[in-house]
Amino acid sequence: MIRYTVQFHGHVQGVGFRYFVQYVAGSLGMKGWVRNLDDGSVEVYAIGSQAEHDALSGRLHQGPSMSDVRGVEVLEAAPEKLHGFRIGH
Repeated sequence: MIRYTVQFHGHVQGVGFRYFVQYVAGSLGMKGWVRNLDDGSVEVYAIGSQAEHDALSGRLHQGPSMSDVRGVEVLEAAPEKLHGFRIGH
């Protein structure tokens, strides 16, 4: 399984972005979490196959209808033991 941490910049808070991430990642069967950061960005930690990451990435670059993703940073991440996909605070 592949693990990435992805940070989304732009108008991504207060528009349902975290719930969108949880729905899409959960529907793909991925594990991980999503949370708002103090700088106005949203951070996603996702575990899945390359095909799942590709599908997630495609959906999240657009985001929900009220969002405006202007930048994305992707980093490989250290392993975490998780069950399901949750929204963090």
